[in-house]
Amino acid sequence: MASKSKILIVGGTGYIGKFIVEASAKAGHPTFILIRESTVSNPVKAKIVDNFKSLGVNLVHGDLYDHERLVKAIKEVDVVISTVGYTALADQVKIIAAIKEAGNIKRFFPSEFGNDVDRVHAVEPAKTAFGTKAQIRRAIEAEGIPYTYVSSNFFAGYFLPNLSQPGATSPPRQSVVILGDGNPKAVFNKEEDIGTFTIRAVDDPRTLNKILYIRPAGNTYSFNELVSLWEKKIGKTLERIYVPEEQVLKNIAEASPPLNVLLAIGHSVFVKGDHTNFEIEASFGVEATELYPDVKYTTVDEFLDQFV
Repeated sequence: MASKSKILIVGGTGYIGKFIVEASAKAGHPTFILIRESTVSNPVKAKIVDNFKSLGVNLVHGDLYDHERLVKAIKEVDVVISTVGYTALADQVKIIAAIKEAGNIKRFFPSEFGNDVDRVHAVEPAKTAFGTKAQIRRAIEAEGIPYTYVSSNFFAGYFLPNLSQPGATSPPRQSVVILGDGNPKAVFNKEEDIGTFTIRAVDDPRTLNKILYIRPAGNTYSFNELVSLWEKKIGKTLERIYVPEEQVLKNIAEASPPLNVLLAIGHSVFVKGDHTNFEIEASFGVEATELYPDVKYTTVDEFLDQFV
């Protein structure tokens, strides 16, 4: 058995980052996270960092904007995974430059973990965010850096606790607002599973220079199906309020951040069907549950049980 790749994670204390760091350490990869000194002294982040240390994760001081330290950190590993947040997406060109200079990286996973940004029908402000991710893809390809792009669709822990009702803190019990006609299918994946599938792809030749789609059959639901599943669990029928596309677009234009971003992503997924409105073709992509049938992922059905 070949030794497992050493992995550097940039943005490891962020929302999806912490799940990927944990999955990497638990899978036995020598795991490094690039971390700012200031992060360690932040009480919320310090807790996350303590958990990392208990898992044997190595902390490397530095950040995106310190080129020398970044290059030095990259030279110590085989694979770089970026999980930087929304505001730092464009700055991943700095990681690309450092990877190029280091010259030793077998694979780069840029910060994706959502829609496949090359196959979206999004309006602003989601369009710009997706566009930035697409520009990073093109920059990686132009430099000839080996890559895997992880399209993990929706985070279950973000979109399911309130059944995609912006602002709500629990799933609806009376009425539910549905964007469009509720028929396009969306995909909801638990964050731990996204971590597991991402790390499985690291040393897999089948995912090299491909998009890894996490599209499990058990997590693919239309909005209508999702509501029906929830109704069955709580034993009551909800009033369904359908918002036609024209009104959705008007609501996006009138909303302020972050609601306008959420609504625009909702429009892309629930109205346009951008998670599932294309076939995954071997020329550009592979599907995670087909590659790793042994991974026991949490289904939407199981995930919703905790809220009943």
